[in-house]
Amino acid sequence: MKTTLIAHSPDADDIFMYYAIKFGWVDMKGVRFENIALDIETLNEAALGSVYEIAAISFALYPHIKEEYAPLRTAVSFGEGYGPKLIKRKGEKLKRNFKVALSGKYTTNAMLFRIAYPDARITYMNFLEIEDAVLSGRVDAGVLIHESILTYSSELEVEREMWDVWQELSGGGYPLPLGGMAIIRSIPLTKAIAYEETLTKAVKVAREHKERLSKMLLERNLVRIDDKTLDRYLELYANDDSISMSELQLDAIDKLYEIGYKHGFYDMPLKVRDFLIPIEYTEQRFS
Repeated sequence: MKTTLIAHSPDADDIFMYYAIKFGWVDMKGVRFENIALDIETLNEAALGSVYEIAAISFALYPHIKEEYAPLRTAVSFGEGYGPKLIKRKGEKLKRNFKVALSGKYTTNAMLFRIAYPDARITYMNFLEIEDAVLSGRVDAGVLIHESILTYSSELEVEREMWDVWQELSGGGYPLPLGGMAIIRSIPLTKAIAYEETLTKAVKVAREHKERLSKMLLERNLVRIDDKTLDRYLELYANDDSISMSELQLDAIDKLYEIGYKHGFYDMPLKVRDFLIPIEYTEQRFS
């Protein structure tokens, strides 16, 4: 039996979308799944080195790894009227060249931030350290991601929603692409299709059994938030739209890459549909 490692972030939505597999509710013939939870920028950097066969990544990273990985249609997180938040200490006025903490060079929020605030002085750190860095004054502001957008200190306030930056840059009408999964291209196509089908089923089963799965995650201390916050958070980032990407979500990713190319983050324009796994292959091959 082949052991396949799935690398994902330690935030609640990734845990939720994977653990139907961990708890044995979903499986794949001939494969034993294991998982590792790492900071999203650690995962992005690992993908640049093709470290993991299947891994969570920031959508903004993908053009840099398009030759090595294919994006998966499942386990995706988009913002719809919400997203990462640029926060500061209450009452503070930010200068043009304010010092800011971001969760990683290759994150989607970092690309949008750098376009919107070209004069800011950026320092990168683990997303779990950003709130404390702002509170302590080590930085003037920080962009919060994951559960922190719901749980940050009352001593902080939002300077700007990254959703608003996205709306301005994209022209509106698109959800905000944040993160998804990618699979290494060295895996044979039929096997890659089977992996995508299994992961898609895992997210679907997780959604169908949200209450039970959430309770199990809380009882085992696998998430960092309480039950009410978890319920709210999952409806933001591990919802029914996370099961399989829609045409609108694919269009939104294309818009992200169009913006990135226009602002010099990528060396060529990219259409994400050109890089998806051709799931119709199995049907055609065995028809």
